[in-house]
Amino acid sequence: MTMTITQTGNRATYDKLAAMGIELDPVGVPGAAFEMAAQSGNLVFVSGHIARKDGAPWRGKLGESVDTDEGRAAARAAALDLVATLHGFLGDLGKVKRIVKVMSLVSSSTTYTDQHVVTNGASEFLLEVFGEAGRHARSAFGVAQLPLGACVEVEMIIEVQ
Repeated sequence: MTMTITQTGNRATYDKLAAMGIELDPVGVPGAAFEMAAQSGNLVFVSGHIARKDGAPWRGKLGESVDTDEGRAAARAAALDLVATLHGFLGDLGKVKRIVKVMSLVSSSTTYTDQHVVTNGASEFLLEVFGEAGRHARSAFGVAQLPLGACVEVEMIIEVQ
């Protein structure tokens, strides 16, 4: 099932997604006491999204069962889900003024040190979709474990018009 994309503002973001062959999936419902996105003033905070592959958590640990290239793909997948959630929340990605901040958590072995390279998968995707408005500040952390054994989790803060 795919999400119907309707928008009233700038079509550029939707045109880029279509050119990339991307259809936004429906927004998931949180399984706990939180919101998938919350707005305060002109900032939207999108909750962390774990990477998914074929509808299931993309499991593993960087430096053990997942290599850096696969980790980048997982971060990209998480960023795509973030964009779908943002679309569901705003109703129109044309309202995005700028991606302000991205934070990535990478499930890592104690010797793995390329979390920043893994996070490039999310950052590059956001630049590809939003152009210069997708350029952001970011943090990339190595962690011992993520929910459901996921290898990557990404969250973001967005400025809207």
